[in-house]
Amino acid sequence: MNEELGITIGMAARAAREHLGLTQAEVAERIGLVHPVYSRLERGKMLPSVPSLYRLCMELRVSPETLLGLTPSGEVRKGSKKQSPREADAPDLRRLLHLARKLDAEKLDALLHVASALAR
Repeated sequence: MNEELGITIGMAARAAREHLGLTQAEVAERIGLVHPVYSRLERGKMLPSVPSLYRLCMELRVSPETLLGLTPSGEVRKGSKKQSPREADAPDLRRLLHLARKLDAEKLDALLHVASALAR
C-alpha cells in the first residue's frame, strides 16, 4: 500500500466529513463499509477500492481529485460558486434528515411536534 496516498485520502475524507457535520459511523453506513474499516481509511491505514472511492466522493461531495490530493488546497474550480448562508446550514439539515429517516411513524410524529414547538 502507498502510505502517502492513504494518508492523503484519509485526511481529505476526514476534512470533508467534518465540513458536512457527519460522524464516521454515518459515512461508513452510507458508503457500505463497517465503521472500523472506514476509521482505518481515515487514519490512512488502508486504501479504498475504486467503488468505495466513488461512493465516498458522492457522499462527501468532493471530487476524486480532491481526495487523491491532486488539487491545491483552497483552489476554486471553474464553475464553482460560494455557498449562500442558507446552503451553509445544509450539513446539519442533512444530518437531521438522515436520522429522521430511521424513525418509525410514531417517533417521526413526535419529532415534528418538537420541531414545531422549537420553531415558534
